[in-house]
Amino acid sequence: MKNKFLSSTLILILGGFITRFLGFIIKILYTRMILEQGVSLYSLVMPTYSLLITIATLALPLAISKLVAEEKVRSVKILSTSVLIILFVNIILLVAMFLSSKFIAIHLLKNKSVYLLLLACTVTLPFVSISSILKGYFFGKQKMFPLTLANTLEQIIRIFLILLFLPYFVKKSILLGVCVLILFNIASELTSIFVYLCFLPKNVVITKNDLKPNKETMKSVLDVSLPTVSSRFIGNIGFFFEPILLTNILLFVGYSSDYILMEYGAYNAYSIALLTMPSFFVAALSSALVPEISKFQEQKNKLMVKRRFYQALGISFLLGLFFSFFILIFKEKLLWILYHTTSGSSYISILAPFFVLFYLESPIISTLQGLGLSKYTMKITLFGVLLKTIVLVVFSFFRIGIYGLILSEIVNILFVVGTNFVKIKKVFNS
Repeated sequence: MKNKFLSSTLILILGGFITRFLGFIIKILYTRMILEQGVSLYSLVMPTYSLLITIATLALPLAISKLVAEEKVRSVKILSTSVLIILFVNIILLVAMFLSSKFIAIHLLKNKSVYLLLLACTVTLPFVSISSILKGYFFGKQKMFPLTLANTLEQIIRIFLILLFLPYFVKKSILLGVCVLILFNIASELTSIFVYLCFLPKNVVITKNDLKPNKETMKSVLDVSLPTVSSRFIGNIGFFFEPILLTNILLFVGYSSDYILMEYGAYNAYSIALLTMPSFFVAALSSALVPEISKFQEQKNKLMVKRRFYQALGISFLLGLFFSFFILIFKEKLLWILYHTTSGSSYISILAPFFVLFYLESPIISTLQGLGLSKYTMKITLFGVLLKTIVLVVFSFFRIGIYGLILSEIVNILFVVGTNFVKIKKVFNS
C-alpha cells in the first residue's frame, strides 16, 4: 500500500514536472505573442472562466476518485452516473452563459472586449467536463501513467497550436488572438479524452443496469461532490468578483481603467503565476492523498491516516519554503527570462514569504476531504472568501492601488490554512 502511494505520487510529480516545464514554454510563447494588452485581457476573464469550470465539472473528479478507491460500487456505474449529471449541468450552463455574457462583459467587468472571450470560454466547458470525469476514475484506481501521458500530450498539442496558428490571429487583432488561445483548450482536452479512453479496461462487461440512472449511486456521487464544489464555488465566486469589485472601487477613487487593467494583469499573470508555478509538486501529492486517506479512513486505520498527512505536510512545507524564497531572491531575473518583463516584481516581494503557507493549503484540505469533512472545508472557504472580500473592499478605498488586493490574499491564506490545520489536529486528538 505504501509503495503504491509513493509510486503514484512520484509518477504524478515527474509528470507534473514535465507538464509544468512545457507549461513554462507555453506561457513564455503566448505572453510574448499577445503582449501586455493581451495578457491583461486574458487575466480579466480568467476569474469568470475558473468559476465556469468549477460549475461545469461539479467537483466530480474528486467524488469519482473517492468512490472508485472505496470499491463499494462498480466503477462503470459511477462513471455513467457522473456523465449524466455532467451533461445536465453543462446544458444549463451553456444556455445561461450565452444569454448573460454580454451583461457580464459590459456592466460587471467594464470591458466590452471580453464578451467574445467569455463566449470562447463557454464552448470549451463540455470538453473540460468529460475529461475531468475520466481523470477522476484514474485517480481513484491510482493509475497515474495515463494521467501523466494525457497531461504531457495536452501541453505538446498546445505548443504546436500556439506556434502554428497564434501569430496569424494576433496579427489580425490582439483580442482575436486571446480568443483563439482559449479555444485551443478544446483540442488539448480532446487529446486527454482520447488517451483516457485508450487506457480504460477493455474486458469489462457493461450491462444495461450499469447505464441506467441509479438514485443510490447518484446520491453517493453528489454527497461527496456537492460539499466540495460548494467550497470551490465559494472560492471561485470570490475570485469572480475580485476584478469586478477592484475595478469599480479603484475607478471610483480616481484610478484610470488602463492602470487597473495593466496592474491587475501584472499581479495575476506575472506575480501570482510565478509564485504558484512550482505548486504542481504539491498538487500531485494532494491528488494521490485523497484516495489514500479515504482508504485508510474506511479501514479505520488512524495511524496510517496521520502518517500520510504528516508526510504530505512535511514535503509540502519544504517545497514551499524553497520555492517561495528562491522566487523572492531571483524575482526580477525570473520574470524577465519567462515573460520579458519585470512588472509585478514589487508584489512578489510582499507575497512570497506568505506563500510558504499557501503550499500547505492543498494537502490539508485534501486530508479533510479524505476524512469526509468536505462540508467543514466549504464553511471555512466561505468565511475565508468573505474575509478576503471585506479586506479587499476596505483597503481599496485607501487609494493604495493593487496593494489592497495583495493584503486580502495574505489574510485569506493565513485564515484558511490556520483554521483547517487546527481542525485536523482536533480530529487526530479525538
